[in-house]
Amino acid sequence: MFSKKKNTKIDVEQHELVENAQKRIAQKKKLYTHFVVFLIGSVFLILINKILKYGQEYDWFIWAITFWAFLFALHIFNVFITNRFMGKEWERSQREKLIRKQQERINEMQKDLDTQQPLEIEPKKKLY
Repeated sequence: MFSKKKNTKIDVEQHELVENAQKRIAQKKKLYTHFVVFLIGSVFLILINKILKYGQEYDWFIWAITFWAFLFALHIFNVFITNRFMGKEWERSQREKLIRKQQERINEMQKDLDTQQPLEIEPKKKLY
């Protein structure tokens, strides 16, 4: 049978996978919600400008929709591009790289300390 350590490690990995999947689902859900709000909001902006004749002398809705579309494009880029390349694996590799660098610095500092002031080990004294 499996030992408890292996089961615990597998459980932790499965838990991380489920959490990552839930985060991705939440990101995509927010993106789709943003898209629906964008479409409805664009229609309302056009209606306000054209039907209600608010600021009729100038078609300001074009600039508002263009700006909103740009923000939506940034949202798409964040969900599908940035997150793919800078997801959990990228974070893990960056964390390991930083830990490795810190360990190397600690080792170098320890080596410098040892060469500057070698430890003098005193012989143990008999207590009797």
